Amino acid sequence: MKQVNIHQAKTQLSQLIAEVEAGEVVVIARAGKPAVRLVVETPEPKVYRKAGAWKGRVSYAPDYDDAAADAEILAMFEESINAPLFPDEKT
Repeated sequence: MKQVNIHQAKTQLSQLIAEVEAGEVVVIARAGKPAVRLVVETPEPKVYRKAGAWKGRVSYAPDYDDAAADAEILAMFEESINAPLFPDEKT
């Protein structure tokens, strides 16, 4: 294990990174007390999705393709857009 102070770490950062990548343990100390440890960043493994994994697990609402329900939702949306921002306030 190698311990360096903050000033030394700032001036030799590239070298310290190379040492950590080579397997060395490097600790940066503040006022002689260990503060942080440099570690190699490991990429997270890619997760691939399996085709058809959700088959049989997803269900639709009975009215998902109902024109009347779509019109009702649209009317409610338009009504909320045209509503005053502060309905109790008199102009």
